[in-house]
Amino acid sequence: MKLYAGNDLHSSNNYLAIIDENGKKVFKGKLGNNPDIVLETLRPYKKDLVGIVVESTFNWYWLVDTLMVDGYTVHLANPAAIQKYAGLKHSDDKHDAFWLAEMLRLGILPTGYIYPKEGRPIRDLLRKRGHLVRLRTSLILSLQNIVSRNCGFALKCNDIRRLKENRVNPLLEDNEDLALAGQVSKDAIDFLTRKIREIETAVEKKVKLSEPYKGLLGVFGIGKILALTIMLETGPIERFDKVGNYVSYCRKVSTKWSSNGKTKGKGNKKNGNKYLAWAFSEAAEFARRYHPEARKYYNRKMQKTNFMCAHNALAHKLARAAYYVMRDQVPFMPEKLFG
Repeated sequence: MKLYAGNDLHSSNNYLAIIDENGKKVFKGKLGNNPDIVLETLRPYKKDLVGIVVESTFNWYWLVDTLMVDGYTVHLANPAAIQKYAGLKHSDDKHDAFWLAEMLRLGILPTGYIYPKEGRPIRDLLRKRGHLVRLRTSLILSLQNIVSRNCGFALKCNDIRRLKENRVNPLLEDNEDLALAGQVSKDAIDFLTRKIREIETAVEKKVKLSEPYKGLLGVFGIGKILALTIMLETGPIERFDKVGNYVSYCRKVSTKWSSNGKTKGKGNKKNGNKYLAWAFSEAAEFARRYHPEARKYYNRKMQKTNFMCAHNALAHKLARAAYYVMRDQVPFMPEKLFG
């Protein structure tokens, strides 16, 4: 008899549900998030289990790895694409787990990509770098506001980030309170800068751009760290059949729903990979600053809309270009992209 399992995973527990090939409930139970408990519970059903569905929550790594190492066929469910049966009067963890198993039985389960275990630590390290960069940016903006309010001019980001020279203290030294605010901010910014560089050095020593991704270094706005981020977050480019699928995964497409020329609402703008969205947003900003072709395209968009739409349009362009560079292993051609 074929069996199908669904697991509704939470931070401290998980609900396991098993059904047979006819949809009959075979087992249900709430388990602790302990690998030994999960495996022991599944053991009587192991030889008949066709597959186990685990919802792609923030903490799926440990459960999926535990099950795969023990020989189970695991499916990572895409929660954003799952629709519950509209006729349900009641829904809870038990119903969710059984619904996951039922979708697997019916062959309608929307699945996500199970990123290989060996590549996740270095990817998470780069994600931590991105986190620190965002924290540093917030501190820089705050410090710029302090200087602007009290001195009447804007201090450049590069001047604030300098490690060997403190250009902040002389501007605020006339007031004890402002001087302390400036010094605390500068110390925190310098600390984050050193940690960001420490991560970059470690990553560059441990991982290199593989062949399909080396061409990313030629794309406007993409340097070594952004290229590594894009490579590690994308995974095998072959899993995206079309450029539209990849750009959507990068969150660089519109979420607007329309009918007969009228807006009917918006989709889920959080669908996709937020780290790729950030990477191509960063690339767009660097491309706008340092490459005339990209700046001209951005300026043309600015004449028709606002700066955010123009920025997103440029990021969209770069994501499309990156897809073809990775998939076809061709050099980046700005004249084709911006012509």
